[in-house]
Amino acid sequence: MSNTRELRHRLQRIDGAGYKAYQDLRGEYRCERFMLFIDHVQGDPFASPSRIRVRVLQPEAGFPEYFYNNPERCIALGDIIARKIAQDIKRWVKGRRGTGKSGQIYIDSGGQEVLARTAVKVGTNYLEARLSIGLPAAGRRVLAREAEAMLLEEIPRLVEESMYFASLEEKELRDHILLYEDQNHIRRQLKNMGLVAFVGNGSILPRRSGVSNLPLTRDQAVPFLSPRELEVELKTLHHGNITGMGIPAGVTLIVGGGYHGKTTLLKAMERGVYNHIIGDGREWVITVPQAVKIRAEDGRFVQQVNIRPFIDNLPLGQDTIAFSSDNASGSTSQAANIVEALEAGAEVLLLDEDTSATNFMIRDARMQQLVHSDKEPITPFIDRVGELYREQAVSTIIVMGGAGDYFDVCDRVIMMDNYRPQDVTEEARRIAREFPNHRQVEAEPVVLSTVRPRVPLKESFDPHRGRKVKVDARGLENIVFGNTSIDIRLLEQLVDASQTRAMAEIIFYAARYVDGRRSLTEILKMVYRDVEEKGLDVISRFKGQHPGDLAYPRILEAAAAINRMRTLRLRQN
Repeated sequence: MSNTRELRHRLQRIDGAGYKAYQDLRGEYRCERFMLFIDHVQGDPFASPSRIRVRVLQPEAGFPEYFYNNPERCIALGDIIARKIAQDIKRWVKGRRGTGKSGQIYIDSGGQEVLARTAVKVGTNYLEARLSIGLPAAGRRVLAREAEAMLLEEIPRLVEESMYFASLEEKELRDHILLYEDQNHIRRQLKNMGLVAFVGNGSILPRRSGVSNLPLTRDQAVPFLSPRELEVELKTLHHGNITGMGIPAGVTLIVGGGYHGKTTLLKAMERGVYNHIIGDGREWVITVPQAVKIRAEDGRFVQQVNIRPFIDNLPLGQDTIAFSSDNASGSTSQAANIVEALEAGAEVLLLDEDTSATNFMIRDARMQQLVHSDKEPITPFIDRVGELYREQAVSTIIVMGGAGDYFDVCDRVIMMDNYRPQDVTEEARRIAREFPNHRQVEAEPVVLSTVRPRVPLKESFDPHRGRKVKVDARGLENIVFGNTSIDIRLLEQLVDASQTRAMAEIIFYAARYVDGRRSLTEILKMVYRDVEEKGLDVISRFKGQHPGDLAYPRILEAAAAINRMRTLRLRQN
């Protein structure tokens, strides 16, 4: 094993040489108080940055054991250390110094949500941060002095200031970790209490803009306050009792005038499947982990999905038990989204009428009189939503501003008035009695039980583009897999590009379990079992370099991405 003197000597020896001379730096180096691993060296200053790891033994790092004595605390500690390193990089790392990505230092750190990441690994024996760096070059010539400053001055300073307990604020660390633990504690209580979501009193739900995930300031926002009828009190381990609104299992409508906070509440619950940092405003907005946003998705690729519970008797005899389309309509795509979500384990459906297909959601009495049911292939969602809960134990939360017919099928109605919720269930029932809608239920009973597992075929998962393997992610919009581009723009509960990178790796990794017999759900459960046992690192293709830019995606989003893969070929069991 080399030391810093050897690293300095190697840098001096290659000064001014061609960029590929940097390859000589690969290896392990014992520094004064940490280990440096140079895992991957980029071949060109414009290529993806080089990857390094810095490792500090826990006794040296000095963190009290209670900061990492269970898996949840390890995730939270790793998250805040990654944030600290990212802050220090912005504060005093010099930045670009040469051609291309020269001089850059980067660590994958979080936004408003706290996700399990690969950026910092917290173990009982050591603490390890995974960074990307752009080794400096003038043109394509090595700039050894600048590289020496990065590796032997800036990196050690990052380690000293962000990876040693003595350099950090204990209260800030403790508050971050214990909040994360309590958020999970509340989430585990919801099902036993008959709840699917919880919104704490005092929460700040509105965001600064449509493109910002930051909260409105408290002088601009209306703090959330639960209606008395829905107020519950939940116990935490470290924050005492928290009061707020509990959304019961069943069918819940969120109604109200435009711009009064209906969609804002729904979006907060969409993001409530994740934990949030202190100061986000949604720290105590907690949703069960199997809640999924459903919407119409015109032009969606759909393969072998049984949408007959919602759509049947299409013109020209098109099959809806094994429905496929390269360009699905709004209604067929929304039906497919629901069935695929149920297949992947969804327990709560979140819908907003603004992003739903109108003819999928409702057919009123007048339209039923004009277009008879034998001429209409769509069984509207209003006639299935109660059955979903009664027969499948799947709850639904719907933002609805224009169809009072849903009063007949819901269990609870919450009205948003100037961002304040009111329980108007009894008023809605009175209105439903006084103004009957006269529409006819168009659903055959218990048809949802016919949904069958789908088995992917091996050829679906070919990652090659020509002779090369092509697996990549582009932000929150696309995953590139072989010859296909997977459009994931409308998977609204993805929050981090590191999740989409992980999903690309999951698709590649899942191929090992595709055998023509296992269902898609079985395959993904096997993948996630491996992740649970071995950590998120296990899905990475690059075993010779650290996978420091991955974040945990839910199985629901991984399944949704595969279902949008245009090379996907399946058969139904």
